[in-house]
Amino acid sequence: MASPDPFARQLDLTFEEPRRQRRIWPVRELVSHIRELIEEDFGDIWVEGEISNYRPAPSGHVYFTLKEADAQLPIVLFRRQAMLLRFRPEDGLHVLVRGRVSVYEQRGQMQLVAETMEPVGAGSLQLAFEQLKERLKAEGLFEVARKRPLPAFPRTAGIVTSPTGAVIRDFLNIVSRRHSGLNVLLYPVSVQGESAPAEIEAALAELNAGGLADLIVLARGGGSLEDLAAFNSERVARAIAGSRLPVVSAVGHETDFTIADFAADLRAPTPSAAAELITEAQHTVAEHLAAQSRRLERAASFQVLQARQRFAHSAVDGRAASQMSALLHRRAQRLDDLSFRLESAVANGLRQWRNHAADLAAAVVRHDPRQSLAHARQRLLALRARLEQSLERSLRSSAFRLGALDARLHSLSPLAVLDRGYALVLGAEGSLIRSAAQLTAGDAVTTRLADGVFTSRVEKINANPRPKGAGNNSRRR
Repeated sequence: MASPDPFARQLDLTFEEPRRQRRIWPVRELVSHIRELIEEDFGDIWVEGEISNYRPAPSGHVYFTLKEADAQLPIVLFRRQAMLLRFRPEDGLHVLVRGRVSVYEQRGQMQLVAETMEPVGAGSLQLAFEQLKERLKAEGLFEVARKRPLPAFPRTAGIVTSPTGAVIRDFLNIVSRRHSGLNVLLYPVSVQGESAPAEIEAALAELNAGGLADLIVLARGGGSLEDLAAFNSERVARAIAGSRLPVVSAVGHETDFTIADFAADLRAPTPSAAAELITEAQHTVAEHLAAQSRRLERAASFQVLQARQRFAHSAVDGRAASQMSALLHRRAQRLDDLSFRLESAVANGLRQWRNHAADLAAAVVRHDPRQSLAHARQRLLALRARLEQSLERSLRSSAFRLGALDARLHSLSPLAVLDRGYALVLGAEGSLIRSAAQLTAGDAVTTRLADGVFTSRVEKINANPRPKGAGNNSRRR
């Protein structure tokens, strides 16, 4: 019932609450808006929990659930980030995950897009080491039965290590001291970094295929677990296990153990110890020969002393003693001469080998593919410049011909004729009027000039004869 008081009704209208307008959200718009709000507030967070329902996809992406006793959160780890993990995730593993909270719009589901992940309570490298060790051990790669003995007297030892570190210098010093006749074939590789496992694998394959070495030493100095990561990789372990030649692992210090140590045929505590191990038989023989030589020298000295004593008590005159002494002196001089000749022959042989090595090094430099690539690159640049110049000349020639044709076409155009003061007269149907006989009084005609068109009507026709000498292009009035 309306209020009888107009003033009271005006107050009701004044203080009435405004009606709120409803906003209707499309589902996709609402979910997208929520996703933007969540990503803005939770763009970089760490979450701790236990892995459950771990599912690697064929695309390389990884999906799992991070859960606690009464809550869970879906996690997605895309392929690029999953490849950077240094351990293998598995159900039941307690981990820390870093990433951003988002919403998967197709299901309207909140999830954490992970950037990195690390286990709780153990380093990722240590966990990866233990996981790979157990898996390869289960495959039998560490079995003692498959390990091969080292050759007792190797002629050439291939060493896979960095060419610039102290490892190779110490190795060569020990080898030259204990077994100077052992050849050492260095295969330079990176022993640290992402490319190191592939380089070590290629080095082992190359030394096996070349047939120049009798055994292989895999060497590196000490370092942290991250520094030794290349020697804890699966591809290096399988390359060692698949090697036809015996492999000695000499990685790190005595307290460092790597996957390569378990896969190798023999583990040396240090690279220096590896040099001693592979020269052990030769060094033992050399020591035995040195001991026998010392014994022989002492025995000979004793025999000479006894002979001198017997000679001193004999009745031999001074002339015989003098002849004997001269004979000994000649023998000693002959021995010195042979020693000098032997030293000269050895020096000449070393010089020839050194010259041969220099020739080989020069040949390697001459056949360096980088020089061929540089020449090919210069030739390509020259050909490219010639092609660009040829194209430029062709374009200029084409532009000149096109301009000439355009000028010629313009000179032949009817519109150009109109520019010179001529006109075209068209009938009502648009047909061209060529003769006054085509017109009658009252006809409407259209006249086209160079700068426009106008319409007129015929009032009178004078059919005058064509002036003498006039052509087909006489101007019409």
